[in-house]
Amino acid sequence: MRFTKMQGLGNDYLYVFGEVPENIREVSKTLSDRHFGAGSDGMIFINRVEEADFSMRIFNADGSEAKMCGNGIRCVGKYVYDKGYTDKTELKILTLSGIKTLNLDVSDGKVKSVSVDMGKAKVLGEKTIQALGLNVSLTQVDIGNPHAVIFRKDALSAPLDTLGKAVETNPEFKGGINVEFISVLAENKLRMRVWERGSGITLACGTGACASVAAIVEKGVFAAGEEIEVVLDGGSLFITVDKDFNVTMRGPAEFVFEGESMAF
Repeated sequence: MRFTKMQGLGNDYLYVFGEVPENIREVSKTLSDRHFGAGSDGMIFINRVEEADFSMRIFNADGSEAKMCGNGIRCVGKYVYDKGYTDKTELKILTLSGIKTLNLDVSDGKVKSVSVDMGKAKVLGEKTIQALGLNVSLTQVDIGNPHAVIFRKDALSAPLDTLGKAVETNPEFKGGINVEFISVLAENKLRMRVWERGSGITLACGTGACASVAAIVEKGVFAAGEEIEVVLDGGSLFITVDKDFNVTMRGPAEFVFEGESMAF
């Protein structure tokens, strides 16, 4: 199996152009292992489909399937353009969360950044749950996958590996939930750290950044229609949520290396 490792702000996946193997859970768990495999947050498979230009399927490092990944879909855009599968700079990508539109910023024949129409964010309201003996207040947001956004004075000190995991696996959220800890840094600027469902601590989460901005716009802290910089451990994403909660995400995508697995 040949694969390409790519990353968007350190949120890294192994990309394969081809069909998903029947033993994908085993494959993704093995190859994603950072000590015994290639090391990644999971695997993404790309194919041509009739309904759109391409499709993507996402498998987390634990082998579970995800509906959508904002950093991952930007890398899909760079992958198919830079490798010559398309010469289009506007692409429709079929995901388990529906069809998403990409706009590619191309310079010297290579994709430099990608903007994604992420669709509409649904801010489902505030909830207080019990986790680790604490009352945890959070805002639930759906942006094709589920998110719990937790507001803090300082996101840097967020207990990702304990509270993040406890919230993800809380019985209130059937199937688990992605967890974002956010704080306001300045006007139109957020700091965010994330515990991703099925992957744990990651350096960035595109859908998490979208969910976080939607939650803070809903609270009236930032205005709708303004581009918000979301600073993550791996770098910055730029998110715009309009008055109808349609979301656009802009950010980088990079190749890391090419590889081949002989294990399967």
